[in-house]
Amino acid sequence: MATMKYTQLGRTGLKVSRLVLGTMNFGPQTDEAASHSIMDAALASGINYFDTANVYGQGENKGRTEEIIGRWFAQGGERRDKTVLATKVYGNMAPDGDAWPNHDKLSAVNIRRAVDASLKRLQTDYIDIYQFHHIDRQTPFEEIWQAVDVLVQQGKILYAGSSNFPGYKIAQANEVAARLGSFGLVSEQCLYNLAERRAEMEVIPASQDYGLGVIPWSPLHGGLLGGVLKKTAQSGRRAGGRAADSLANPAVRTQIQSYEDLLDKHGLEPGEAALAWLLTRPGVTGPIVGPRTQEQLDSALRAVELELSEEVLTALDEIFPGTGPSPEAFAW
Repeated sequence: MATMKYTQLGRTGLKVSRLVLGTMNFGPQTDEAASHSIMDAALASGINYFDTANVYGQGENKGRTEEIIGRWFAQGGERRDKTVLATKVYGNMAPDGDAWPNHDKLSAVNIRRAVDASLKRLQTDYIDIYQFHHIDRQTPFEEIWQAVDVLVQQGKILYAGSSNFPGYKIAQANEVAARLGSFGLVSEQCLYNLAERRAEMEVIPASQDYGLGVIPWSPLHGGLLGGVLKKTAQSGRRAGGRAADSLANPAVRTQIQSYEDLLDKHGLEPGEAALAWLLTRPGVTGPIVGPRTQEQLDSALRAVELELSEEVLTALDEIFPGTGPSPEAFAW
């Protein structure tokens, strides 16, 4: 079995695994029994960082994913004690068709309501990392940090993180926190992978400067980086979802073919190489992986020990050139 590696989460003293278990599929695509098996296998492999959100479960089943995790914790066996638990707040949790005001976003009212509801669904007394799922342009950070500090004092949360924040909002959030004597954001979840590198312009530099750990989501870009062309050729079935939309562009298809040819030449599995590349990137704590099977989990675990050669890293940069940081990305 692969040996898990650990790192500090940003500027905190918290040690987390270099892979993060994503749970968005738990409920909508993976039933409860299989979800529990995947969490057991992840914990047994050394993955201690689990990520979820209050809205996961989707539609009428919003909150179902947290409930599945909560029933897993309730089985005991030190499951909760060994897990660094991260969930999110922002989306509207009122029943569909009954969207009352103040049931979404980042007002102090909704933060208080949402954290209590998440704690109940998750069957736990505290959340390790409470993340803002999106920016709220109407709520000042002074109000947000006041609400967060109360929750920290109550022992309901330990740290706060962000998701999908632009660089200037990361800076704004932590400057206000510093002025108020609050600890501020400790992590940022952003869309980041070989095919989508715009986070390198401002989000990752801001995260590094303010001591946030970067948690990339969609590390395989919706399957596009997971060997989609080879799998399509072998199965005879067309790719679906975001990958299919991307491959409809001839330039993208040529790019992905070059990527798969490069990795095939070096005897590397595309999905593992894409994860391993992220683990070489400055500021990255660990990507979120959402395995639906033990085989997918095993593949992700192998990526932690995979060391890409300079030749491969250089070739990947040529196939997927990054923008680089701002302002050099678009100015001198």
